[in-house]
Amino acid sequence: GPARACSSCIAFAGPTDVITFNYKKNEPTPDRSEEGNSIPSARRVFPLGRGRGWVFHGEIFVCVDEAIGRATEMGRPILYILGLGSAGDLGTIASLTILSRVAQKTAEYQTPLLVPVADPVVLTIAQEAVKAGYYDAGRPDAYNEDSVFYITSMQFAYVSAVNGLMLRERTATNIYMGVFYAESLLLAETGNVAGSIQISGTDQVAQIPFFVAATDYTLIGEELYAASAYLGREPLLLGMIKAQDWGKILIMLSLILGTLAASFHLDFIVNLFRIKL
Repeated sequence: GPARACSSCIAFAGPTDVITFNYKKNEPTPDRSEEGNSIPSARRVFPLGRGRGWVFHGEIFVCVDEAIGRATEMGRPILYILGLGSAGDLGTIASLTILSRVAQKTAEYQTPLLVPVADPVVLTIAQEAVKAGYYDAGRPDAYNEDSVFYITSMQFAYVSAVNGLMLRERTATNIYMGVFYAESLLLAETGNVAGSIQISGTDQVAQIPFFVAATDYTLIGEELYAASAYLGREPLLLGMIKAQDWGKILIMLSLILGTLAASFHLDFIVNLFRIKL
C-alpha cells in the first residue's frame, strides 16, 4: 500500500489497517498476530549519526524511549535479551550498559521488565545493572529480583523458553542486544508473531542480516559499542570511540591521497606509503 513517513517511524496504509510506530500521536498500532489482517511492517536501519560535540547520538535511542512508552500505554512488559555470550564477550558487556539505561526508563514509567539470561555469571551482573538503573531513577523499592532470571545455557532450550515467554506475556517490546548465533531469527520471528516492536544490535556479522530483516530497528556491528559508550557516558569509553573515529578518518584520507597520487604519477607522495623490505 502507499507509504508515508512520520517523525521517527514509517507507516503503511493497507486496505484494512494502518501500521505505525508513532505512539506519541495516539495513532493505531499493529496487531501482527492476526494473519491476513496486517501487512509486513516497515524495516528501518539507523546507523548512528553525530550529535552535539563528538559524542554519538542516534535516532535509535528515541525509538527505545518510544518503545518503552508504548509498553507502558499497553500495560505489557518489555523483554530484554542479552544473547548467549559470556561475561567476557565485548557484545555482552556493551549490552549490560544499555540494559541499565533501559531499566532506568522502565523504572520511571513503572513498566514491567523481563530479562531471561543464559549464563550464571551474566545473571549476577545483569541483576546489578538493573538494580543500578532503578536506583538512578530514584525508585529502588520498585526493583524486583525475579525480573532477571536464569533459564539454561543450552542454546535451543533457551530459545524455546524465551519464545514461550514472548507468546504468554505478549511482550510489547523486545530488545536484543549482545552476542547472538543461530537463535537470532527464531527469536525475532516469534516476536513478530507476538506483535512486539523489536530493537536489535549485535557484533556478530553473520547474524546482522537476520536482525535487519526481522526486527524494526537495528544497530549494526560496532554501533553496539558506540551506543554503550554513549549511554554509559564513561570518559574512557567515549575517548576510545573518538580515537577510533579519527583513526578511520586518517586511513580514509590516506587511501584517497594515495589513489590520487598514483593516478597522476606523483611518485614522491606514493613513496611515502611504500614499504621497503
